[in-house]
Amino acid sequence: MTRNREIPDSWPASNSSQPGQGSNWQDPRKTFAAKPPFVNPGSGVPDAPMTDRYSVAQDVVAPRVSSSPPSKIRQERKRGFPRPWHFGALLIVLFSGGVGFIAIALLLKLPAVPNCPATFWPTASASMRLYCAQLAANKQTAEDLLQAIALVEALPADHPMRKEINRHVEQWSLDILKIGEQKFQAGKLTEAIDIARKIPTRVSASTLVEKQIDRWKVIWAKAEGVYSKVEQELRKSNWTQAFREAVKLTSIDNKYWATTKYDQVAKKIQLAREDSAKLDKAYQLSRAEKVDDILEAIRQAEKISRESYAYKEAQDLIGDCGKKLIKLAQARLEQRNWEGVLEIANKIPPSVKLESEKADLIDLAQALSTASSGNSSDLERAIALAQKLQPDRPLYNKAQGFIDRWKRETEDVARLERARMYAESGLVPDLKSAIAEAQQVPRGNPRYSEARKEISRWTAQSETIEDQPYLDRAEQIASFGGSPSLQEAIQEASRIAPGRALYKKAQGKIAKWTDTIQREQDQPFLDQARTLANGGNLPDAIATAQQIKAGRALYKEAQNEVRGWQMEIEGQQLLQQANQAAIPGTPEALSSAIRLARQVPRSASVKDDARSAVNRWSDQLLSMANDRSSYNLKEAIEIAKMIPSGTDAYGSAQGQIQSWQSSLEPPPSPVQTSTEESGF
Repeated sequence: MTRNREIPDSWPASNSSQPGQGSNWQDPRKTFAAKPPFVNPGSGVPDAPMTDRYSVAQDVVAPRVSSSPPSKIRQERKRGFPRPWHFGALLIVLFSGGVGFIAIALLLKLPAVPNCPATFWPTASASMRLYCAQLAANKQTAEDLLQAIALVEALPADHPMRKEINRHVEQWSLDILKIGEQKFQAGKLTEAIDIARKIPTRVSASTLVEKQIDRWKVIWAKAEGVYSKVEQELRKSNWTQAFREAVKLTSIDNKYWATTKYDQVAKKIQLAREDSAKLDKAYQLSRAEKVDDILEAIRQAEKISRESYAYKEAQDLIGDCGKKLIKLAQARLEQRNWEGVLEIANKIPPSVKLESEKADLIDLAQALSTASSGNSSDLERAIALAQKLQPDRPLYNKAQGFIDRWKRETEDVARLERARMYAESGLVPDLKSAIAEAQQVPRGNPRYSEARKEISRWTAQSETIEDQPYLDRAEQIASFGGSPSLQEAIQEASRIAPGRALYKKAQGKIAKWTDTIQREQDQPFLDQARTLANGGNLPDAIATAQQIKAGRALYKEAQNEVRGWQMEIEGQQLLQQANQAAIPGTPEALSSAIRLARQVPRSASVKDDARSAVNRWSDQLLSMANDRSSYNLKEAIEIAKMIPSGTDAYGSAQGQIQSWQSSLEPPPSPVQTSTEESGF
């Protein structure tokens, strides 16, 4: 430890020359500082060499001996100053004082700082080791503290300074543990454990090492457990529960987990929440069957960053959407919609990682485009394009299917071209030859549907040529009119068999002629029935009209007439029954008559008579009720209630009923009225 010492006031304050000395005089302080330190082998403490002490003493004393010039001494002697022996005594005193001062100064001088890095440690003293160890320990790093311990631990256990050394070693060991704790709090568990386990096992502080390490491990394991639960909840998209688990990190006895790691987890939760919303929208879009919606789903999923917990799910969704696009494109391939295939293929983004499938779709779409003309040369070129897809390509099997299809289609095209050449003349034999040629296209071949259409067209053309004469003759015969001619026309048209091209047209003609014949046959029956009905003989009219059987042309018309006449008969019968029921003249009889009369159908001619009868009987009931009210209000009310709504007497009856009911209610007593008014 450095100490300060004061310089006596009698020393010169500067380096300037003194009287009688010249320029060789030096400041003692600079002399001390210029000399190299000397280490005492016994104590290990640096000291100044003895030769330097003597030189300093001489430098200090010499100037004082020659401080006055000889001329001044002679003047002093002349003035009675001390004699020469006085001068000798003074010289002795000055010399003795200078020597003492120099000795004290040398004793008070601090030793020079040892050069620890250059020290040869096998021969270094214990004090030197302890001193250098303290210097190293003062740096307060794990390496320097361990180096300090190593310096002093090299001394024997029975060394006189062992007690002091052990005290320092214990303190340094605790300092190392503190540094380990700092590393642990900074999140460097492995480094903290490595530092702690470097503490020598023989020191008493080593007993704390494993306890401290166990404590660190327990805290770290607890924090990792919480973090693992947070990740599990994040993978389940349970954002609220994940945040609740993350908050537990703030109570961990570790600054790294409670602050840095917690902040990281909170950011991850927020990011996962935002990404989840994006992913939900992407999933909704991916369920659609529209190409644009699926592409938008991919764009939404691409926004999920790699750091997000939803990244893997987003990548899976992108892959599924890519496969869905490929599937839609392949469906358009089967439909030979090459434009639709190119539309999808050119929009497939690189993120789906289906570049090979995309390239194959484009190649096959171009082949489809070439084959779309349908002629043999273009089909051959399409086959050549499809053959470029090698066996290691994703859509190789699809290409082979098209190649096989186009090869068979090439053969079918040749057959259809020959068939069309036959059919160009329009003659029945040539049409049949064309049909026979087209029938050689096997079922399942690409042009099978086209061949069947041509066969149907040529068959209809041939059958029309063959059957048109029958239909023309039938129409000519029917033009004469009359049932015999119509019957003959029907027979001629019936020669066209079912399934033939003109069969439906012939059947239409036959139905028209048949209708004409039946109307001519049945119209007299219907006319006779109407005549009978107009004469009032409804039963005979019904019987006559029913002679027209079902399926005949006038059957529906006859049945409509029959239903009207039946309702007329029913209305007459009901009115007659009502008149019979009203004969007793009692309220009950009149009420029964009214019910029967109101059942007369609206279409019956007697409906007005029934309505008049109901009004007449209702007036009678009202009159009876008024008579009865003179002696029995209750019976009067019951009679009035028998009058139905819609009659002329209904309004008056309802007014009377209310009046009579009011008369039947007893007036409130005075006692009751006063009680109600008083509120009790």
